[in-house]
Amino acid sequence: MYHFIINPVSRSGRGIRIWRRQVEPALLREGVPYIAHFSEKAGDTLRIAEKLSADAENILSLIILGGDGTVNEVLQGLKNTSDTVLGYIPTGSSNDLARDLKIPMDPCAALERILHSGEARPMDLGTVIYPDGEKRRFAVSCGIGFDAAVCQEALHARIKHVMNRLGLGKLTYLGIALKQLFTAKAVSGKLTLEEKSTVHIGNMLFTACMLHRFEGGGFMFAPDADAGDGILDMCAVGDLSKLLILFALPTAFRGKHFRFNGVDPYRAETLTIETSAPLWVHTDGEVTRKSSRISITCERDAIKIIC
Repeated sequence: MYHFIINPVSRSGRGIRIWRRQVEPALLREGVPYIAHFSEKAGDTLRIAEKLSADAENILSLIILGGDGTVNEVLQGLKNTSDTVLGYIPTGSSNDLARDLKIPMDPCAALERILHSGEARPMDLGTVIYPDGEKRRFAVSCGIGFDAAVCQEALHARIKHVMNRLGLGKLTYLGIALKQLFTAKAVSGKLTLEEKSTVHIGNMLFTACMLHRFEGGGFMFAPDADAGDGILDMCAVGDLSKLLILFALPTAFRGKHFRFNGVDPYRAETLTIETSAPLWVHTDGEVTRKSSRISITCERDAIKIIC
């Protein structure tokens, strides 16, 4: 039995149409047994996943129709990720998880792979741990600073939905990114890798901790990332002028950003990031709070995903 968790408002409302016009008819044609679960408000997918995970007696076959944010919310609700096999039909605006795993962007092609030609492969998951003990899992990346601030503002920007309907959603992020870049205040940062090596950044713009190569709709911040090696690949940006950052960031689409002084890669299984002032933190583009200290861990082969 397949359980589908559907975010009907993904891709500015196209999610429900994709389900009704493409995915569900294909399931009915093939006689595939399934149960559909629809989210109606924030937190619904977490609660659905939590109940399904608690009730599962064997392996839970869970198919997500939504974006990277929907996947992230589902992960928060899973009781035991090792007893879950995920399928993913990407209908979000970024789809960085699908991009790296080469999952088809066409919904019917993604469904065909889940049902017939794909293979359930183990995948790492990361966890962000806050000083008060709160934990959040992530599948693609987490970040603190500029990239999280852009996500936070975009999540609450009314114009984003309008621009998405026009197919111009990336322009929303570009405008917000430029604003955040030039209004960001200087904050120092410290990275402690494996509780041993320490890196000081005098003016930290952001640090992204990557399981996959891409975040933010195609920025290849971690060209060598492998979501099956148990390692976090980092991109730390700081100590360079804002004008130079304008030139450096576009090169990240091709993974060429580390040629700039002040854009540095690091690798670790665990790390702690401390900043001189609280900054926004994101997990897979979802932003819930600010913090001046986070610990990040990587759990190898934590879940299986069909790709």
